[in-house]
Amino acid sequence: MTTPAPMLLLRASELAGRPVVTLGGELVAEVKDIIFERTGGRIAGFTLRNPGLFSRSRKDSLPWSGVHGVGRDAVMVSDETVLIAAKELAPRKQAHNADVLEDRVLTDNGQDLGRVVDVVLHSGTSLDVVGYEVQASEALGTAGRRVFIPLPDTVAVSGENLIVPATATEFVSEDLAGFGAAVGAFRARLREGAS
Repeated sequence: MTTPAPMLLLRASELAGRPVVTLGGELVAEVKDIIFERTGGRIAGFTLRNPGLFSRSRKDSLPWSGVHGVGRDAVMVSDETVLIAAKELAPRKQAHNADVLEDRVLTDNGQDLGRVVDVVLHSGTSLDVVGYEVQASEALGTAGRRVFIPLPDTVAVSGENLIVPATATEFVSEDLAGFGAAVGAFRARLREGAS
């Protein structure tokens, strides 16, 4: 029996400044910010800036469909033709509504777990939101420390309060390295409960 490859997990904040490189090796841009889909827990794409220390925002953006791959060191694209006008990817209002930083995370039974400080992404065939890094509340027994809370397969990324199933508290992780296993176990538990 083969063991599955570990999940490549990234903090959303780690993507800011990451180079966007063509498969031909050309540096095209840098990631400025992430645009989340309104629902479903997926990434719609990236806003871009020119590379360099005093870089400016670009008027084009990178839709997820144009991404060849996301690794620890770069976002890869086939070539520059995959870029589209920034306004086509996400109107400002939509991008603003998808920002979850500082939102409270509540369980579906009303327990406050803390405030979001980062979003955890899984890089595979898509870039999926799999959890939140939160500044923990007293309810988790780790008040003030940062912990990782897994999310179900689909989640709406908007609102002032983010709701997770109460069972998520059983799968809280204190480090990103072990968080992939916690996400897998949490989602398996939810699927078992649904059947």
